[in-house]
Amino acid sequence: MDVKTENNLNKDLILRERLALERTIMTNNTTLLAFIRTSLYFAIAGLTLNNLLSIRYGSVIEATCWSLSVIILSVGIKNYFVQKKKIKDSEKHIGDYKLEWEGGKKK
Repeated sequence: MDVKTENNLNKDLILRERLALERTIMTNNTTLLAFIRTSLYFAIAGLTLNNLLSIRYGSVIEATCWSLSVIILSVGIKNYFVQKKKIKDSEKHIGDYKLEWEGGKKK
């Protein structure tokens, strides 16, 4: 393969990898928003169940829903930052696609 073809191939691969990373970043943001939305649903459910319905253990149900809301929000935020770190680490390897195929040595 001549140098010009290899340079074009390398630029195309780098562009593809960068676009894939951007999609992954947007997906991570969307996932965080889904966790926040679910957390808010549980918080609102707990609030409305206790205030609108006269249930014998309404305060227990409300506390359970609020606890689940906080847990879901905490898991979502933790997941977001773990994935963000993984994405940042994988960004270092853009353009080094030959490393996998050449046994880890760059020529």
